[in-house]
Amino acid sequence: MHIRLIAVGDRQPPWVDEAFRIYSGRFPPQWKFRLDVIATAKRTKAENARRAIETEGELILGKLAGDEQTVLLDERGKQLTSNFLAGRLSGWQADGRDLAFIIGGPDGVSDKCRQRADFVWSLSDLTLPHGLARVLLAEQLYRAWSLASGHPYHRA
Repeated sequence: MHIRLIAVGDRQPPWVDEAFRIYSGRFPPQWKFRLDVIATAKRTKAENARRAIETEGELILGKLAGDEQTVLLDERGKQLTSNFLAGRLSGWQADGRDLAFIIGGPDGVSDKCRQRADFVWSLSDLTLPHGLARVLLAEQLYRAWSLASGHPYHRA
């Protein structure tokens, strides 16, 4: 199974890139993890957020394979414990399809992206900057893998 993150937002602070690199570098090699970054659509006074959301949504959908499992990260999704995520990740792996996580742009994702998602996951009730969500996703995926594989990283 290949796992990847499709994230809108091509300019992150250096600490985001570094923290993401550290956690994703710990992923098991069989995941063949990849980050696909989509540039944030320009927003001007003349261009409203809806148009930017649709543009970003088309780019996201264009990167997805037809049978790929998709998990949308969205504040309106289901919150998970680390243990539950570990079980869910094992289930996704057992399914055999590749897996893509999606983090949309600053105004969210299009309805088409939301409909394409197999699962919608909320990292928190808090509103998070997208860079921090990227880092938190990588850390939680590593934690879930460590729980499922008996690695000592998770000590709770």
